[in-house]
Parts: sequence; C-alpha cells; structure tokens
Amino acid sequence: MTEQGHGGLAITRALKSLGVEHLFTLTGGHIFPIFDGAKVEGIRLVDVRHEQSAAFAAEGWARLTRSLGVCAITAGPGVTNVMSPLAQAKFNQAPVLALAGRAPAYRWGKGSLQEIDHVPFVDLLAPARTVYDFAEIAKEVVTAAAGALEPPRGPRFLDFPLDVLFSTGDLDVPRGDLGRTAEHTRDEAPTSSITGADDVARLVEASERPVLMAGSNVYLDRAEAQLLSLVERARIPTFMNGQGRGCLPADHELAFARSRSRAFKEADLVIVAGAPFDFRLGFGESFAPGTKVVHLDSAPQLVADHVPLAASIGGPLNSAFGEIMGGIDHPPDTKAWVDALRTTELAKLEATQEDLHSGAGPIHPLRIYGELVPMLDRDAIVIGDGGDFVSYAGREVPSYEPGCWLDPGPFGCLGVGPGYAMAARLAHPDRQVVLLYGDGALGFSGMELETLVRLDLPVVAVVGNNGIWGLERHPMQALYGYDVAAELQPELRYDLMMESFGGRGEFVTAPEDIAPALKRAFASGEPTLVNIATDPAVAYPRSSNLA
Repeated sequence: MTEQGHGGLAITRALKSLGVEHLFTLTGGHIFPIFDGAKVEGIRLVDVRHEQSAAFAAEGWARLTRSLGVCAITAGPGVTNVMSPLAQAKFNQAPVLALAGRAPAYRWGKGSLQEIDHVPFVDLLAPARTVYDFAEIAKEVVTAAAGALEPPRGPRFLDFPLDVLFSTGDLDVPRGDLGRTAEHTRDEAPTSSITGADDVARLVEASERPVLMAGSNVYLDRAEAQLLSLVERARIPTFMNGQGRGCLPADHELAFARSRSRAFKEADLVIVAGAPFDFRLGFGESFAPGTKVVHLDSAPQLVADHVPLAASIGGPLNSAFGEIMGGIDHPPDTKAWVDALRTTELAKLEATQEDLHSGAGPIHPLRIYGELVPMLDRDAIVIGDGGDFVSYAGREVPSYEPGCWLDPGPFGCLGVGPGYAMAARLAHPDRQVVLLYGDGALGFSGMELETLVRLDLPVVAVVGNNGIWGLERHPMQALYGYDVAAELQPELRYDLMMESFGGRGEFVTAPEDIAPALKRAFASGEPTLVNIATDPAVAYPRSSNLA
C-alpha cells in the first residue's frame, strides 16, 4: 500500500533522502507541516530569533560542509527577511535551499494573511518557483537542491501554498543516492579533459615570477589536494582569499599573505583560481604592464570577461589543477622570487609586532589578536562579522586547514556571525568556534546570542568594542573633515546582555586582562562573550575602495 502523508512530510522525506540533518528556521503557521515532517523524519529543527539568521545559518552550513544548507521560513515578511542572506549566498556561491510558506492558492487575491507573490522578487537573487501540485513536491525539492549544488552554485527558492502543504496524498518520494550531486567532486581523481590546461602549463614553464591566488571555489570544488600538488610541482608562491584560506596551510613554505601587493606588481604570471576579479583583486587592473593573467573557475560563465586573459579554464578546479600539473615538464626556477617575497612577508610581520603586544590604553585592536591567535587550535573555525575589527582578523588569523574561515564575502552583509556560528558548532561539535564581532555588527543579530545559549551551542564571541562605526567614521573624516551617523555608545556592556541570556560575559578594558579572559572563555565550554573596549582612534590601514 502506498503511504499517505501531508505536503510537509513530502518535503522532509525528500530532504532526508538528500542527506539533510538540520533545518534552520523560525516558527510560522504557514510551515507547520514542514515542522511535523521534520519531527517524523528525525531532522533537527534549529530555531532562531530572526529569519535572516536561519538563512545565514543555512549558508554557513553550506559553505562549511560543502553540502546543501536548508532553511524554512514563513510567508510574507518571513521571505522578505531572508533577501539579504539569499543575496549573500548568491555572491558566495553557497548551495542554499530556502523553503517558504505561501498564502493558500484557493483564496489567492482575496487578502489572506501575508499574501504576497514572493517569486518575482526572490527570483532576482535565487531561481524561484511556487509548487502548486502535491504530486510534484518531492521532485521539485530534489531538482532545486541539484541546481543549488551544481557549479555555478547558489541559492534556490521554493514556496508552497498553505493548502498544498496541509493537503495529503501519496508519498511517492524518490529514494537512493539523491545527494550524489553534492559529492560528485569529493576525493575523486580528475577524469574529465580540461580544455586549456596545456596553455596554462606552458605559461607556467615560461614564467620567472609566477603567483597564484586561490579563492573560495578551490575549496568548494574540493580541489585543495590538487592545488597543493600543482603549487609544489611548479613552486608557485600562493595567496588565498575567502574560503580559499587554508587550502594551502598558512605555514607552508609557498603560502603567502602579507606580500600580495608586491607580488601582483612584480609578477610576470598571475593565476587566479576560484575567485572573481572584483574589488578585492583590484578588478584585475593592479598588475604590472605585460603581466600574463590566467583565470580558472568552476564553470565557464564564471570566467572573467573584463580582464585580458592569456588563458582560462571554466571547469572543475580539481581537474584543472591536475591536468595543468601533468602538463608541466620543466618547472620554472622560482627560488629567488620565493625568497624575495618571503623577505617582504617577514618584514611586514615584524612591523606588526609592536601593536600585537601593545600595552597602550585604550586597547589597540591588534593586541586582541596577539593574545587570541596563540590560543587557537589548527582546526579552529574563525568567523568574522564586522568591519575594521574583522579586517585585522583577515590579516592576522592564519588558516591551516580548509573550511576554517568564514566572513561575509564580497556582498559584505553584517549580522552573519551567530548564524554561521550555529552552523559551525553543529557541523563540528569538537572544534573551537570563535565569532569575531565588531560592536556595530553585533547590533544586527545580537539576540541570536540567546539562541546559542538556548540550544547549548558553545561559541566564544569576541567583541572589538570601539564605540563607533569605524569602517565609515575614519574614511568620512578623511574625506570631509567630520563624520556623521558613525557614533555608538562607548563601552556598551554587551557582556551583561549575554549574561542576561544565561551565557557567560566578560568585560575587558586593560590589555593585560585579555589573555586571562580568553582562556576562561575557551575553558568554560559555555557560550561566552568577551567584550573588549578598544581604541576608537585606531583605524585599519586600507588601500582598497568601494569601486
């Protein structure tokens, strides 16, 4: 006999077949059947205080695990509240599936609660569909998941009218290895022929000062092993950004971080893999005249068309790296180039030592990293949610393994931190999870600290509390000689807010108290917020601009 069930159960049966174990959500009557289905199927509901955090958590899960992240949100404002996270997932190519309720189809146009057609505006960020046919629910979920996971990855959206979700019918849910799309690149030797690999190999052989930039899609393509083999074969100095961080261990002899400006200006060959030529790479305009530029990315449509390229590959990066390496018969002699960049690295590292160990008061923000970094395990997951304070983290916090760094990415949306931290703690319960908060960013999602406490998800949150919007105040003063709308309350007691939620809070105003507070936080095994008052006069030295 064919089993009968409601629409929510059809959804969760499909999710279970896809390997989904966590569903990030905020309660809403339009999606009660999905909750019931999750209970039946043993999918954990992770319930937050704001829908945007549910979607950020799904994105964090997707990026950390390289698998599907799923959130369920109610109709109307539930959907409009996840627009920023869906945009962020689009920018970060994160495989997210957002499932939403919708006003009932049989009363459409009569003014039901939260009646709005989500599809036209969501479709601008994530391919969106309304599922009207009960019999199509499971197939639509599986199809949307496959689309999210296939390069170029990104979010997908389905909504379900109330009457469809609550109706019952045959649960004809496909079984089997539905998650194969998610795993098709895992630990597999490259097999496909990559057009252009020989051209790149010849460029590498002819170079004297090659540089490689590894971005997020190196990680998402599970290409870190092939990257390591290529880099070691060709002896290419390698920089990493986004989730490319850690694809080569930070202490590898060919891993670099502080000499990027010199490297790009002096290189005769720049290979950018798995990252766009956006503002973070000077739009591809910061290289020396005559530099040969190569772009490798996960799919043809991701290859830059605004940069003159000597060669390009649009395809799985594990295959691309493997075939390029296989085509290099005579690796270039890069010893002098590597040594020169290492000299610059060491000089810049030395230049930061005074600030990393500063005894000044108010506290220099770098002193926090001088104390924090030595306490981090090699596989600690570090999450950045802020402006100036997190910019220091990007420079000072090393990544030794893939999947250990999360920040907002090129969309730059604040408020991501707690959602990402929830995902990190659930995905890796035995690892350190550190959330680095600017005090401005904390205001976007501070109530989610209660979620961490309520769900018993130990995270060490560190707030760089300078009482200003530093990323805006200092540039505004430089431009106009004054600033407006850039002030926050100085030394606000976010630690007391955390304590009111039932977590641990500490307030630090003296540099010598930073290390003891951090040690207590890590040792506690509880959700803890260490609120550190920093000097508002200190601005992160930046050369990048908005456009």
